Amino acid sequence: MAYPNYFFHKVIATGFGSGYFPKAPGTAGAVLAVGGWLILSFFLSSHALLGITFAGILLFLFLGAWSANQVEKEWGQDPPRVVIDEMVGVWIPLLAVSDGNIYFALLALAAFRLFDIFKPLGIKRMELFKKGWGIMLDDVLAGIYALLIILCLRCLIG
Repeated sequence: MAYPNYFFHKVIATGFGSGYFPKAPGTAGAVLAVGGWLILSFFLSSHALLGITFAGILLFLFLGAWSANQVEKEWGQDPPRVVIDEMVGVWIPLLAVSDGNIYFALLALAAFRLFDIFKPLGIKRMELFKKGWGIMLDDVLAGIYALLIILCLRCLIG
C-alpha cells in the first residue's frame, strides 16, 4: 500500500495515532476523544459545542468507514489499531452532556465502553456490514445506547 493517501487513512483509522497505544487501544482512542471534547467544552458555547460534536460524528463516521476499509486490506479484518470507531461512538453520548460536566463525560465514556466491549442488544450484528461500515456501525449503536443512558440519568438527576 504505497499510494499517497494511505498515510491519511492510517492517521484517521488509528484515531490520530491513539490506536498504536500498546494496551487497550480502543479505550485510548475513546479517552482521547472525551479529553478533546472536554477541552473544547471549556472554550465554546453550548450550542457551538453541540454543533461541532454533531459535525464531528458525521464527518468521522464517513471518513472512518472509508479509512477502515483501506487499512483492513493490510491489517486484516477489524484490526485493534482502528479506533476511529470508538472516537465517533463516544462522541454520541457526549451530545447529552452539559459542557464542562466532567462527571457526566466520564459516565458517557464508561457507558459507551461497556456497550462496546460486551456488545448486547444487536450491537454485535452491526459488524456484519461490509467495507469499513461494520467497524463503525457497532460503535455507533453502542454510542446510541450510551446516549439513552445519559439522557435517562439527566432526567432522573436533573
